[in-house]
Amino acid sequence: MFELDVRSRQPIYEQLIEKMKEMIVRELWQPHDQLPSVRAMAKQLMVNPNTIQKAYRELERDGWIYSVPGKGSFVAARPKEPNAEAIAAVHEQFIRLVKEARFLGVTNEQLWQWIIEGEEEEENNDSTRRRDENV
Repeated sequence: MFELDVRSRQPIYEQLIEKMKEMIVRELWQPHDQLPSVRAMAKQLMVNPNTIQKAYRELERDGWIYSVPGKGSFVAARPKEPNAEAIAAVHEQFIRLVKEARFLGVTNEQLWQWIIEGEEEEENNDSTRRRDENV
């Protein structure tokens, strides 16, 4: 599935949220796919179930997943309308990262190259997904 860095300064639940969002964005988890139970994920990742539960709660609050009592947690369908609050949060993170990169000496050209690489990676993922669906 994925690995967490227990030596990182970033809290485990935040790492988990990032990894799960990545799985959803890359469409490795499709809308309405059932997620591993809190207990199963805690066992697999060797972390406290409360940590998993906290990540699930935040993901649900932000609309990434939903839960069905007695059934479990599932990947939420992509909203038809853009989520202004989520877009604002991504914008805020992006600005913070750009400022940090500029402080570290990254040029505007390098930043643009990274954006292009991100777009190309997404296009490659899309073509791989379409190819896999046709097999």
